[in-house]
Amino acid sequence: MKLGVMADSHDNVPMVGKAVEVFNAEGCGLVVHAGDYCAPFALTPFDKLKCKWLGVYGNNDGDKKALAIKSNGLIVDHPYRYDLSNTRMLITHELEDVQDIQGKIDRQEMHLLIYGHTHKPDIKKVGNALLVNPGETGGWTTGKSTVAIIDLDKMEAKIVELK
Repeated sequence: MKLGVMADSHDNVPMVGKAVEVFNAEGCGLVVHAGDYCAPFALTPFDKLKCKWLGVYGNNDGDKKALAIKSNGLIVDHPYRYDLSNTRMLITHELEDVQDIQGKIDRQEMHLLIYGHTHKPDIKKVGNALLVNPGETGGWTTGKSTVAIIDLDKMEAKIVELK
């Protein structure tokens, strides 16, 4: 199964729409957003996703109540544990909010850690776990809009630049 990952969309609705197009074209079975949508209107492109999605709040999400309503409760506080088949995911916005990462990896409490906040794409293996930051979907800070696609069967990820 393919997992679409995005973060830090910061109200850039056209880029969120392009991310949705990429996730649909890749045949993703689930999309995860690692926070910083900002305003509820920025969720509108998710209506065109052909799969389920979920997310966590970021540090720039202002009206959490309206975001919760617009997302039908699909956005939750972080860090958030989500199990998908045999994959234990931990989803957060800021990596610093996850205590004892190495211990969680060693105890196999997580196989995949998804985070955002830095606006820098990053994919790395730590022990048996995969850590993925998709970079910023919004593209306001770096000038690059990116998302990640994770192949859960192979536990491999790639960064995709949105054009």
